[in-house]
Amino acid sequence: MNIWLAVNINTLQITTVTLQYSCILLPSFSTVIVKNIHLGSKMGGCFLIAIDFGTAYSGYAFCVSSENSDPKPRVPKWGQEHGFNSPKTPTCILFDEHEEFKKFGYDAKMAYTKMHGADAQEHFLFENFKMELYGKTINKNLMIKAHNGKSMSALKITAETLRYLKDHALKTIGDHTSGRQFIASDMTWILTVPAIWDASAKQFMREAATEAGLVTDLNSDSLILALEPEAASVWCKKLPSDGFISEEINNGTLEQTPGTKYMVVDCGGGTIDITVHEVLQGGTLKELHKASGNDMGGGTVDKKFKMFLREIFSDELWDDYAKDYAPELQKVMYEFSLLKGRDEDIEIACPYNLGELAKQYRSEMSDFFNEIHGASWEEGSIKITKERMRSFFDDSFKGITNSIRQILKSKDNPEGLSIDFILIVGGYASCHILRSHIQRQFSGQCKVLFPIDPQEVIIKGAVLFGKNPKLVSSRISALTYGIAVYESFDESKHKPEKKFTTHEGIEYCSDVFNKLVQKGESVGCEEVREHTFSPISSDQTEISFSFFSTERLNAKYVDEWGMDQIGSFIVQSPDTTKGMNRSIRLEIKFGFTEMQATATDIESKETQSIKLDFLRN
Repeated sequence: MNIWLAVNINTLQITTVTLQYSCILLPSFSTVIVKNIHLGSKMGGCFLIAIDFGTAYSGYAFCVSSENSDPKPRVPKWGQEHGFNSPKTPTCILFDEHEEFKKFGYDAKMAYTKMHGADAQEHFLFENFKMELYGKTINKNLMIKAHNGKSMSALKITAETLRYLKDHALKTIGDHTSGRQFIASDMTWILTVPAIWDASAKQFMREAATEAGLVTDLNSDSLILALEPEAASVWCKKLPSDGFISEEINNGTLEQTPGTKYMVVDCGGGTIDITVHEVLQGGTLKELHKASGNDMGGGTVDKKFKMFLREIFSDELWDDYAKDYAPELQKVMYEFSLLKGRDEDIEIACPYNLGELAKQYRSEMSDFFNEIHGASWEEGSIKITKERMRSFFDDSFKGITNSIRQILKSKDNPEGLSIDFILIVGGYASCHILRSHIQRQFSGQCKVLFPIDPQEVIIKGAVLFGKNPKLVSSRISALTYGIAVYESFDESKHKPEKKFTTHEGIEYCSDVFNKLVQKGESVGCEEVREHTFSPISSDQTEISFSFFSTERLNAKYVDEWGMDQIGSFIVQSPDTTKGMNRSIRLEIKFGFTEMQATATDIESKETQSIKLDFLRN
């Protein structure tokens, strides 16, 4: 056995490691098979609780379901004590100066708006923090900045959010079941995540859910991750014609018409998530295009409004106001959120402290508006014209339109998808300006439908998905996945520096990327792919498996650019009697929102499994 030195070029750290032989793929033994995966679902009656952790708003749905009945999701209402009655509550969480949880949702928002000066500066308020998990490398040490400028652990913030929703759901169910006390392990939990999140963010959510007590390592199978547009699709395919507005469906529900192809555009506060499905016989769904989208959700409009206020009052004034009167700014943004969907002129009352601060810069408030197009000062209110309001939506609309068009392409493009319906869901889908825009852009290509109560579509669909994840029968792989192997060295195709010679004198090429599934490939939800490998040395007693993912289609080596290691394990192979004529079977379970790898040494039956760890530590 050789001792090697591993040198990290970035940190110049030198680590002594023991070389573990990898394995070589034997093509003659490689097979692909299909098996049934046991989902571990609870038979008889069971509780399903789906949590929709959104950028702007969050909530949950629950139901009791028997094996042969369709779940009937119930969605509690929020905020009655504050004059609201909504299916979700703001994703707004408040911690005290010691980073201890205080309030969530409407309670947190209302408590913070009543705070003044130093009290507000001492507390940690987080909102829209879900977007911190989008488009970046995620690790367990990620920090998020609060309104007071200080930072806290993203894992703690997310876990406390899920803990609150979990406890609220358990109490709600207990209050309506003769006072019986339920615990988290009594439930099957479904947690929605954006389909366009990378795998590290999805794994982060599983970590947060475990931290929050939804599941433990022992019952982790009771937590199901559901992709948000897929959950919406599962619900929408069951809707009758009167479940939609704007257009009529004449042939019953979508699931009763096999061959129907439709696109779900989930318009949330942070992201736009798009998936395309075809209805198969029996009502299951086949994914036709990999999940796609962008970060141009409804929050983009809010950001444009804030930029507009900064344009009016100047950078210096606005920075002072946002820093010193954050709770008051919360009220301004909430008022704007209620008005932004209207296609008309709007008026927003000028907050007291903004007015007082403005007097320190100019004698008259109206002076700030002299050179501003589309806004005016109207006796204590900021009046914004309809045209200027529409301009706040421009970037969001452009992002949504471009993402949909990239999938549909042009009518004369033979590679474009033929879509029967576009379904618009999510909280942002309640906005009439957005609806009108999408109708204008795409009603000539297909029917555009808007389910009633678009905020509830995802969370209700998540309950159905939790009852039967097989409803989505296949998906398109977003990445290419594979493992590192040794191949017999061939100087005509392998790099000379990759040559490796065993103590038995056999020459191999190291670091070869052996593809298990390719980006864009359709993979069945119950599909298990099996490959057979062998040792590269007759006395080898350990087989190392290292898993990689990449956006690339034709990568050759695992140390090339664009390759990410996503997990590894070692399988014992103690019986060396047959030398290199031994087999190690690797099974990869694809098709759900996560993947699992299991390797088995055929001779000894030694087995190792791993849920591929996408977190970068």
